[in-house]
Amino acid sequence: QVQLVESGGGLVQPGGSLRLSCAASGRTFSSYTMGWFRQAPGKEDEFVVGISGSGASTDYADSVKGRFTISRDNDKKMVFLQMNSLKPEDTAVYYCAAGVRSGITTSKYGYSVWGQGTQVTVSS
Repeated sequence: QVQLVESGGGLVQPGGSLRLSCAASGRTFSSYTMGWFRQAPGKEDEFVVGISGSGASTDYADSVKGRFTISRDNDKKMVFLQMNSLKPEDTAVYYCAAGVRSGITTSKYGYSVWGQGTQVTVSS
């Protein structure tokens, strides 16, 4: 089973950018659909974006379309989330997740492996 470790979070001013990384272990990384979720204080988990095993398909939440970009490098077993034009409402703990089902799902129940999370704070 794959294991996930996120990095790249931090404090950034509104309008700024951050790049999150998710490093995976395991031999079958390319077979996993990968997703990023986030949880803000006092709020439920929110789907941010997903990417298929091959990287050919992606699905973005409306709140991040045009600002965030997901990518993956299966050779390096990495997933990246480039976040531009950050807003205070993007402040949350961001989690990388892996799922074995075919196709991207926006439901957290479609992902069986989770990282520990990385804090992103957007504030002036």
